[in-house]
Amino acid sequence: MNADQLKGKWMQFKGDLKEKWGKFTDDDLQQIAGSYDKFVGKVQERYGDRKSELMKWANAWHQKSAPKAAEKKSS
Repeated sequence: MNADQLKGKWMQFKGDLKEKWGKFTDDDLQQIAGSYDKFVGKVQERYGDRKSELMKWANAWHQKSAPKAAEKKSS
């Protein structure tokens, strides 16, 4: 997932993120507000030892949501 992808899907992503990775607070999510750099920083802060696992999850989340967006555009 890159910066543009995160920003575009932030509203959908943040709910799933908080559900799966519960250490993120509402304040964290407000601070991130779709910023990829801030997201990576908070991942490091909250899950330093599991950062690569969380980033893999984020990429998989994006891959799952991408086909849905493409289907909507072609409709």
